[in-house]
Amino acid sequence: MSTGADDRVLELDGVETYYGTIRALSGISLDVHKGEIVTLLGANGAGKTTTLRSINGLNRPRHGSIRFQGEDITSLRAHEIVKKGISQSPEGRKLFSRMTVVENLEMGAFQRTDRAAIREDMDRVYGLFPRLAERKLQKAGTMSGGEQQMCAIGRALMARPKLLMLDEPSMGLAPIFVDRIFETVVEINKQGTPILLVEQNALMALDVASRGYVLETGRVVLEGRASDLKTNEQVRKTYLGES
Repeated sequence: MSTGADDRVLELDGVETYYGTIRALSGISLDVHKGEIVTLLGANGAGKTTTLRSINGLNRPRHGSIRFQGEDITSLRAHEIVKKGISQSPEGRKLFSRMTVVENLEMGAFQRTDRAAIREDMDRVYGLFPRLAERKLQKAGTMSGGEQQMCAIGRALMARPKLLMLDEPSMGLAPIFVDRIFETVVEINKQGTPILLVEQNALMALDVASRGYVLETGRVVLEGRASDLKTNEQVRKTYLGES
């Protein structure tokens, strides 16, 4: 796996994002390279979700820049960023609960017109998540939390992303679903999609990630290879529950 500058899919440089007068991000710099899973670790309120919202256009940074595949996307609108190739499975899943699984998946491809390729991607999602194929005519709101998470990730994949962002994919799930979700995250990455992962389960995140960044109060306080972060004393005490 190369991590040269030419390999960068995503690059944040000195990003500062505000909610009104409150500064939520204080100069975040990070990057994601081709072939990588990169994880953002941090306590609640550290700025992880705001980082994703800054990238996807929902919270436009006041300072700094965001580049995607070499292009400055800092001031683009959210739908334009999706079109460029960044797709997200949001925290809390946010499915259309009264719509069926297949209708939710189709919503992920709403900006696309390549019908044959959309069918291919639908088949790909069913291959990754066979349970969704079994439940494709079921209303999303009636499924279990794990099944809904599969649907949310599947919907994000239907945009055929060049970068997939996952916000807390294991939140509220039974352990068996957590394992399955992370196995699939690894498989999606192996199929060629770089992933930016926000995840409270730090040990699970570092097990699948290539590299990681630790955020505290809107700043990057630590970064490195996932294997190094797993053995870092500060990370072990704060995020892996060791004394």
